[in-house]
Amino acid sequence: MSTKLIDYDYNLPEELIGQCPAEPRDHSRLMVVNKISETTEDKHFYDIIDYLKEGDVLVRNSTKVIPARLFGKKETGAVLEVLLLKRINIDTWECLVGHAKKLKIGQKIYIGNNNELIGELLEIKEDGNRIIKFSFEGVFEEVLDHLGKMPLPPYIVETLKDQSRYQTVYAIKGESVAAPTAGLHFTKDLLKKIEEKGITIVDIFLEVGLGTFRPVQTEDVLDHKMHEERFEIPKEACEIINKAKKEGRRIVAVGTTTVRALESAGKDDGTLMEENSSTDIFIYPGYKFKIIDALITNFHLPKSTLLMLVSAFSNREFMLKVYKEAVEKKYHFFSFGDAMFIY
Repeated sequence: MSTKLIDYDYNLPEELIGQCPAEPRDHSRLMVVNKISETTEDKHFYDIIDYLKEGDVLVRNSTKVIPARLFGKKETGAVLEVLLLKRINIDTWECLVGHAKKLKIGQKIYIGNNNELIGELLEIKEDGNRIIKFSFEGVFEEVLDHLGKMPLPPYIVETLKDQSRYQTVYAIKGESVAAPTAGLHFTKDLLKKIEEKGITIVDIFLEVGLGTFRPVQTEDVLDHKMHEERFEIPKEACEIINKAKKEGRRIVAVGTTTVRALESAGKDDGTLMEENSSTDIFIYPGYKFKIIDALITNFHLPKSTLLMLVSAFSNREFMLKVYKEAVEKKYHFFSFGDAMFIY
């Protein structure tokens, strides 16, 4: 097991970073990865149904992405970008603010043509994030839907014409500021076919934060401090998953966020606990998985904690070979990239 950051690096040509989602969603490419035989197959995402078995439980993160990116002005007219990170209470948020040095405690940001949203800076945190209290009329979520934009990752430079494409078709609730991107490949029609095959679909929730994109900057990965994310494992999800585990049926996780939630609430004996909490779980090679048996995921950033997670689920040497093969075959990477199924 390597804990050296350099051992989780790989070369990715910039042109392979996915800039636009596949159309239709399930026509993205899919690399099927058998971690036991260490073999791969090249498919399309709609072929995933051929690799799911009757009796499997497909667990997805049904969190909702909010249009967390706002543009406003100070009284002087200076333009500021505000990114909502985490709700503190009904009208107060922890935020990232572009050109933040221009904004002092007590100063206000006016958002919208008619100042529908007015933010006041209350506090500057040690990590540089800002605490902002918003005043508005009506329902905050409705105001945000009107004024906000989807918080696309910094490596996506193309304009997203349809904001709903950075949202899964099954999003239910939550305040994520990044999408659980493995789920973006599913269509309602594909999900219906999966259920008709005898696969149970279960919803859990983890609110994805910007920390999911934060690069590891310590030479020894064990020195990296993981970000914290809120998650919920409902009682019904626990019962379905625990029954399947007892009967020897597979638990298939859709995305690394689903893995983080399930493994955070999993006990050493392989049972899952109902939980509504926060997690800063760090999964890297050497970790013993308690809940999941297979994983649907995208291709992750070099030197990222997500690449370490998939390396833990398979093994680092083989996973880096898989990534090298994906580069050679010109798969698309990251949020709007292609997918892999690891089993």
